[in-house]
Amino acid sequence: MPTTCALCRRVVPDERIDDPQIVQEHHLRPEERATSPTVMLCRPCHKQIHALFANEALREEFDTIEALRSADRLQGYLGWIRGTEKLDIRVQTSDRLRNDR
Repeated sequence: MPTTCALCRRVVPDERIDDPQIVQEHHLRPEERATSPTVMLCRPCHKQIHALFANEALREEFDTIEALRSADRLQGYLGWIRGTEKLDIRVQTSDRLRNDR
């Protein structure tokens, strides 16, 4: 059964899921794994979220898929990823995240 990424809403067909890491579980409240709700994301979306947001911001501001989907920092990425079939991308930690650490 194909999987739909909760963030970008792209459908990942079964034949593309030969790599078990293509679809990944994302904890909406990082560092609270035991009680955190989770969503299934394609690998690019999961990588992009963690390249843009610190765990503290994810816990405090972006702990729902709706909040993530509407985050200003993700708008350009979401517009781009929805138009591609790529399931492997290179991401770079944002300067903003690097400065927050």
